[in-house]
Amino acid sequence: MKPLSSMSLVAVLCAGMATGCGGLMRNDNAEGVKLYQQGNYKGAVDHFQQALARQPGSPDCFYNLGATYHQQAKLFGRPADLQTAEQYYHLCLARAPNHEACQRALAVLLVEENRTSEAMAQLQDWARREPGNPSPQIELARLCQEHGDTRQAENHLIDALAIDPNNTRALVALGQLREASGDPTQALQNYSRALAVDGRQPTVAAKVASLNGSTPATGTLAR
Repeated sequence: MKPLSSMSLVAVLCAGMATGCGGLMRNDNAEGVKLYQQGNYKGAVDHFQQALARQPGSPDCFYNLGATYHQQAKLFGRPADLQTAEQYYHLCLARAPNHEACQRALAVLLVEENRTSEAMAQLQDWARREPGNPSPQIELARLCQEHGDTRQAENHLIDALAIDPNNTRALVALGQLREASGDPTQALQNYSRALAVDGRQPTVAAKVASLNGSTPATGTLAR
């Protein structure tokens, strides 16, 4: 699992960008995402604003705008863009508190601003409100790992798996933690379980193949 501060922001933000749910709004959002991916951030903002005008208060539009300003702030070093991004993220979460992409992106922004305690409080509040959702625990694990607390990161991932034993994100993250800590047997079990849940993970499959070649057999892996 990559630490928050070194995560590829483009990957984090693009992965969560929403295209909307209504005809014209969807077209504007889709075009905005396309322009964002091409690096045309001004054009992306224009289309996201048009989508927002057609559906005022849309959490997805607020998130997409926040993500675009966030990326601009990273690339061009403009503090005002970072402030605008944070405002849009808060507008999104005020309307959709469980917007996972926005929760993740806001935590990244706060850590980048050396406001780690705020990021932690945000994610802990999300976890308290959503005790049946593994995602807050996974994001808390990221934050703990960022600060070198691998034991607490592992605990959060175990909590996530207690909620959803088949969560591949948590399984892979736990495997990565255990592999890094020198426990290839447990890492192999976690990776194998993730692959059993979703076989379309070539990177995880490569990990399993590699560890199978270097780890003594210890019995049947958990499924």
